[in-house]
Amino acid sequence: MENLTLKTLNEADLQGKTVLVRVDHNVVKKGKIEDPYRIDSTFATICRIYAKGGKPILMTHVGRPKDKKTGEITMEEKTSVMPVVKYLEKKLSLRIKVPEFKAEDAFGYKSLCKEVMDPLLGELKSGKIDMIYLPNTRWFAGEEAKDEKAEKLADEMAAIADVFVNDAFGSWQSHTSTVRVAKRLPAFAGILMEKEIENLKRIYEPARPFLAAVAGSKFDTKIEPLSALLEKADHLVLGGVIYNAYLCAKYGVKIAGVEEEDVAAAKKFVDFSANFPGKIVELPYIVESDTMDGKFEGQYRTVSLKDLKPGMELKFVLDAAPETFADPAVAEIFANAKTFFVNAVMGFTPNFGSGTAAMYSLIDKNKDAGKLYGGGDTLQDFKKLLPGTYMAALDNAKYYMFTGGGAVLKAIEEKTPAGMEPVKMLLK
Repeated sequence: MENLTLKTLNEADLQGKTVLVRVDHNVVKKGKIEDPYRIDSTFATICRIYAKGGKPILMTHVGRPKDKKTGEITMEEKTSVMPVVKYLEKKLSLRIKVPEFKAEDAFGYKSLCKEVMDPLLGELKSGKIDMIYLPNTRWFAGEEAKDEKAEKLADEMAAIADVFVNDAFGSWQSHTSTVRVAKRLPAFAGILMEKEIENLKRIYEPARPFLAAVAGSKFDTKIEPLSALLEKADHLVLGGVIYNAYLCAKYGVKIAGVEEEDVAAAKKFVDFSANFPGKIVELPYIVESDTMDGKFEGQYRTVSLKDLKPGMELKFVLDAAPETFADPAVAEIFANAKTFFVNAVMGFTPNFGSGTAAMYSLIDKNKDAGKLYGGGDTLQDFKKLLPGTYMAALDNAKYYMFTGGGAVLKAIEEKTPAGMEPVKMLLK
């Protein structure tokens, strides 16, 4: 990894200035915070801004409130920032206000209305409140737009602040709140952003053997990073629908719920993987279920890959069976690894978590290896399935928890963090 020189908070003059901070507090599911790790990870940046005399305005996206087909934006409690605001108020004893705007139609907020913002900015500057937290950035029509709506929102965001700080490593997409606004204000990397980029070195220059485990629901969106990982890693483990599509492509079987385009993408990957014999660690035992509604006695079974025949039709494959990770060949590969990168929930949770728990336990047994975990879902399931191991991992120097798994995959695909547009904006 080439040396990137970021503009950091240490060199920013924040005294008496309004600081617009993009964070990745996308941790709200159905109106509740499942795991505050990503919020807690930004405390260092928030506290440093206060220590340097800055007045923070925070913003994050929550969920996917925009309908990609119609462009309509649904503003409701389950994608509101309010649970995050309440958590911050309690944890850091802050007085925070969230501006309330009016939506003229079903396509989100049109602007950061001055009539609403100016009085709040006055309260922030005079010390009556400690922080402004903007509504979900994806509630604004200009956030994901590519036209004049995006330019207008960027101008309005720049108008409410003197300085921009990006602490949202996990938000790697080129949106208005991550890229456009950074072109209009002095822009700096937050402390978390610095830390995440620093830890990417452990993936770009890993201690070997390097084992990567990646799962997901769509093969076509993962084919580029998976191909880059196959070149980079010594071993690659696949999970979830990605692994199902791989099995369909390689063994000529059909698995319920796996779409044709995923199998087509997996076929290309299987052909590409022929250049790297032995790198893909095939999980020898999978769990087939008659239903996705739950794990019901008599309605699921363990299937061995050895028994797969072309043309065979399987029902839903919802997990890697735990005995996979007791298999001597698999266990040996995990025991010998010196670096792990894990962005993988192996099964269809919450009912099919045994394979994930078995894999995380096997990784934890390898005390010497560096363990890099990434992604909100991965961390949430780690915490739910193995709470004791997870809590110990947070204080263990051998572990590092990235706040964004997709962002790490993007950085791997680009072969440098500088290939990510939001990071590019923060370079000297």
